[in-house]
Amino acid sequence: MSNQDPKRVVTGKVRLSYVHLFTPYSSNGGEPKYSVTLLIPKSDIATKQRIDAAINAAIQDGVASKWNGVRPPQIHLPIHDGDGVRPSDGMPFGDECKGHWVMTASSKDKPEIVDLNLNPIINQSEVYSGMYAHVSIRFFAFNNNGKKGIGCGLGNVQKVADGEPLGGRRSAADDFASLAATAPAAPAYQPQPAYPPATPAYPPQPPAYGQQPPAYPQQGYGQQPPVYPQQGYGQQPPAYPQQPQQPVQFDPITGKPLQGGIMGLG
Repeated sequence: MSNQDPKRVVTGKVRLSYVHLFTPYSSNGGEPKYSVTLLIPKSDIATKQRIDAAINAAIQDGVASKWNGVRPPQIHLPIHDGDGVRPSDGMPFGDECKGHWVMTASSKDKPEIVDLNLNPIINQSEVYSGMYAHVSIRFFAFNNNGKKGIGCGLGNVQKVADGEPLGGRRSAADDFASLAATAPAAPAYQPQPAYPPATPAYPPQPPAYGQQPPAYPQQGYGQQPPVYPQQGYGQQPPAYPQQPQQPVQFDPITGKPLQGGIMGLG
């Protein structure tokens, strides 16, 4: 498909950062816009050449329509060297920018976001900083309060591959994978008895010293009386009480013991 607009570019495979594609984002209190930062590999020379050509076309348009026919000596460009420093504060770009060209594209209009089969992506969790995509962009000239330069408008986004999320956020699998192997196995289910355990057989063991003996149930109607142990072989019979013996009486005449007879008759 031919590109009729010289200021428009569809990139090769780029990595996305600072993704705000579903909800407008306000930078430094400005007007909220949909935006994304593109990390363009320096090895993708073809995409960089198309971008350079589109920027030059936007500069020519700016001279004619924005800058009163004069090319400014200093033009603010939207693309930067990720191996250098940020133009905003002079600090180095992040490590993810090394070996890339860095450029931010934005728009007031919400972009279409599709997959490789051109199906719309509805699930916002599938679109994040760190994924890879093709992005359509368009360059334009601007003159804001004496600041003259080239801006980058955001078109549409096609996700082509997942990547390691940027921004330091980790997945749950990354955080807890090492714990899964050491987690103790869940104990097997042990069914609880439906009724309390039976009372111990009668009679129980004697109580320990200092403890109160257990209260035994009283024999009620319909209950069998307790069986007491019978005398067995080798056991001593129980001792029964003896009747007291009467003292022996003697006949004072004969001197013989009386055995129920008449005294003096022996």
